[in-house]
Amino acid sequence: MSNLQAFILGVVEGLTEFLPISSTGHLILVSTLMGIDQTDTQKAFEVSIQLGSILAVVFLYFGKFKDINLLKKLIVAFIPTGILGFLLYKVIKSFFNPYIVVFMLVLGGVILILIEYYHKNKDYPVKSLEDVSYKKAFFIGLFQSLSMVPGTSRSGATIIGGLILGLNRKTAAEFSFLLAVPTMFMATFYDIYKNHSHFNTSDWSNLAIGFITAFIFAILAIKLLLKFISNHNFIPFGVYRIILGIVYYLVVLR
Repeated sequence: MSNLQAFILGVVEGLTEFLPISSTGHLILVSTLMGIDQTDTQKAFEVSIQLGSILAVVFLYFGKFKDINLLKKLIVAFIPTGILGFLLYKVIKSFFNPYIVVFMLVLGGVILILIEYYHKNKDYPVKSLEDVSYKKAFFIGLFQSLSMVPGTSRSGATIIGGLILGLNRKTAAEFSFLLAVPTMFMATFYDIYKNHSHFNTSDWSNLAIGFITAFIFAILAIKLLLKFISNHNFIPFGVYRIILGIVYYLVVLR
């Protein structure tokens, strides 16, 4: 993988990590388009540069992490994914292929649209992070665990879970942002630990490029998403997922 390809993947990661469209899925699809095989090193790269996006959340929401009660809720929400991710690590990695991604993109898009239509004009009782209970946090964590299948979207799963549990769009999105921090920190460091022997000098330089690029573009994506959902719902993202999945299958995979 060249430095330019690492930069492109960093841009893709940063822009898609917090949108309900699957950053891992997009990384796999874009890597396939650029002719990059899904080797153990590449899979580790795709997970590791997500740390750049996660640090963007820490940068933007640093004050929130001083709230002990909120931190406890995030830990509770992380538990399901943490346990399942550790137990099913090898199984999860076997799912990293474009066919599964396009299927999950379409399926997730349909679910996102249906959830939005079902909750149309609904009054969401949970309007702030402080109102999220430990029980709701745990169930949002269960939804997040579904996103271990690439193409599902971690943010998409947690946002859908939040909407179902009564969080308004802004609160569901922000809880998803914050939950990404413990989840992706653990996923990234575990992946690096498992695969560090596969990295050579050029791989580490590519990681640095992807990391920095993802950080910058994730800040932009977070701000744009919060501005967008203040006046819109998530249906456009569902439509985008369906179109992307179908077009990619017909044009690239078929």
